[in-house]
Amino acid sequence: MKILLVSDKESPYYWDYYQPGRLSDIDLIIACGDLKSQYLSFLVTMGHARVLYVHGNHDQMYSKRPPEGCDCIEDKVVTVNGVRILGLGGCPVYSGGPHQYTERQMARRIKKLWFQLWRAKGVDILVAHSPAQGYGDGEDYAHRGFECFLPFLDKYKPQYFIHGHVHLNYGAERPRTLQRGETTIINAYERYILEIPDKG
Repeated sequence: MKILLVSDKESPYYWDYYQPGRLSDIDLIIACGDLKSQYLSFLVTMGHARVLYVHGNHDQMYSKRPPEGCDCIEDKVVTVNGVRILGLGGCPVYSGGPHQYTERQMARRIKKLWFQLWRAKGVDILVAHSPAQGYGDGEDYAHRGFECFLPFLDKYKPQYFIHGHVHLNYGAERPRTLQRGETTIINAYERYILEIPDKG
């Protein structure tokens, strides 16, 4: 399965300079937040792939105009071609806006998922907007990661943890991928192609 990961910046390759066929080999699109709803609607229209998304901290307009034809996976485990995917959008509180959570609030969201995770026998991909603390997050207050993601990764051992929020063009030399135990962590900024085998 070929997955297009997108986050935080509309990719000119798929938006401003799109050419027919560029999405033809994409089997699934995962959006990690802070993208125009029109962009996600465009991707799902021009390709044949399902679009799954979580909210970023700048997605206030989604409440009035959600991405058409796309599936919000906030607090849900969904299965695509046998691959189990969980969505936990939002970022740590820094300005009091929507889709911002305290550490305790995010930990509570995770705790409420126990039955879905038990029924699905775990998860293969965790999709979030914010990174985990110490793994690709920023040193500034607005871009710190969630500490409660770390015990989740250690317990459920998803193959991949995909996030956004931290732009790779912020100036510091930031790695696109990191590793924690059995989990590969990917910053989905703008666009990234991930290929994994189907499990179905």
